[in-house]
Amino acid sequence: MNGYQITFYTSQSRSIHHQPIGEWLLAVIKSMNIGGATLSTAIKGVGRDNKLHSAHFFDLADQPVVVTVVTSEKGCARLFERINTEKDLNLFYVKVPVEFGFLGE
Repeated sequence: MNGYQITFYTSQSRSIHHQPIGEWLLAVIKSMNIGGATLSTAIKGVGRDNKLHSAHFFDLADQPVVVTVVTSEKGCARLFERINTEKDLNLFYVKVPVEFGFLGE
């Protein structure tokens, strides 16, 4: 199948509707029955502000968070349509065309 891999970048401290953006985004993806999403945290990253963001021993608020989803063209369009309904959301993403499928029985 053909579709897109979409990777969203945020940090643990950013929230929407009193929920971390990464968790919110994963819940939105799940509620739309779009499978194939993963939330990952990183140790360090350089943000669009060109500043180093990292998790600290006592404070994880600045920890980089990545949500990656692979979906069909239709699923991608539906997801972007849903995300764009949020007026207070400012979210960086990368969208790459991919071929995906399953191997084995």
